[in-house]
Amino acid sequence: MEAIKKQPPQGANNVSPAPPPLPGSAANCPGKGIFMNNRSAMRGNRCVSTATRNMWDSLFDGGYRADVTVKTDNGGIIYAHANVLGMASPVLRGVLKQAKGVGQKRSISIHGVPQDAVRVFIRFLYSSCYEKEEMEEFVLPLLVLSHAYVVPQLKRICEQQLEHGLLTPENVVDIFQLSLLCDAPRLTLISHRMIIRDFKAVFVTEGWKAMKKSHPALEKELLKTMIEEEKMKKEKIRKSKERKIYLQLCEAMEALVHICRDGCRTIGPHDKDFKENRTPCKYGACKGLELLVRHFARCKLRVPGGCIKCKRMWQLLELHSRLCADSSWCRVPLCRNFKEKIKNQSKKDEIKWKILVKKMLSTKRSVGGASFFVFSNPSSS
Repeated sequence: MEAIKKQPPQGANNVSPAPPPLPGSAANCPGKGIFMNNRSAMRGNRCVSTATRNMWDSLFDGGYRADVTVKTDNGGIIYAHANVLGMASPVLRGVLKQAKGVGQKRSISIHGVPQDAVRVFIRFLYSSCYEKEEMEEFVLPLLVLSHAYVVPQLKRICEQQLEHGLLTPENVVDIFQLSLLCDAPRLTLISHRMIIRDFKAVFVTEGWKAMKKSHPALEKELLKTMIEEEKMKKEKIRKSKERKIYLQLCEAMEALVHICRDGCRTIGPHDKDFKENRTPCKYGACKGLELLVRHFARCKLRVPGGCIKCKRMWQLLELHSRLCADSSWCRVPLCRNFKEKIKNQSKKDEIKWKILVKKMLSTKRSVGGASFFVFSNPSSS
């Protein structure tokens, strides 16, 4: 029989067939939460398709040629495949090597967590998929299983789920203890912050009461950090108030120089011409300081200790003299007199003033303001 050779169609050697379309993105599984590891899910420019993931789910759900039985609490049994478990978890790989069974089938046990949580865990090893409702219900046992069997992808998902909505004052104590056992430092930090922030609500929960009985040392440590946190808050408030006072003093010093050198509103040097339509003053302390100066000029008890307002004015004038760079050109009254007085002041008072000046200058530098105590020679202007 004569062999018949099929001839290729005309032009076939010159025309390349069109490439098949790339599989669709595996960014979503219908009705399922997804975690995709870039290194395992991506191969060049290709993604694992939804159909492939569904196939892995079907392999698990159907148990086709399963060679491992996983025994759980209450006599539950889950069928799985040794190759999948061993590739997904190095711990399970070691357990399977030591497992005994009949024929080619082996049996392992996972106890201490609900059977449904074990099923969700093993299913994740197949397809990296999970149901949202199952994750919300079994997030804590899944965190334990992912840590115990070294499945970092699932562990990260559990931590993220807890961080973004599943962490509440009711369960934060349990999660805090669990994060310590499961080596989850970020989750430990976040849960610890919630305990400190919502301490009154957390303190009355069943989780706190259970921790108090089972781990009194941990409760003592948390209470210690709570006390330290309260001290830090009070110290922060104290420093904030102190800083505000120093800034107010700095502004008062600037306003005093402004009034005595340039004049403000209706008060200032005798050689200045004051007009009603002057531009608004940029110093907020000017108005109060103007009233204080007018009182100081009229008061008949203008001696230190005789009048509270006058005493405050004396203190401002002395503070200015300690900040003034050159009293010979200064227009502030009594600046030179106070500089002479400082020389005969007691060491104790001198230290107090120096501390005040140092803190004022430090605060002024922290806000980036110009030095208000350096004056230019008026004759050169």
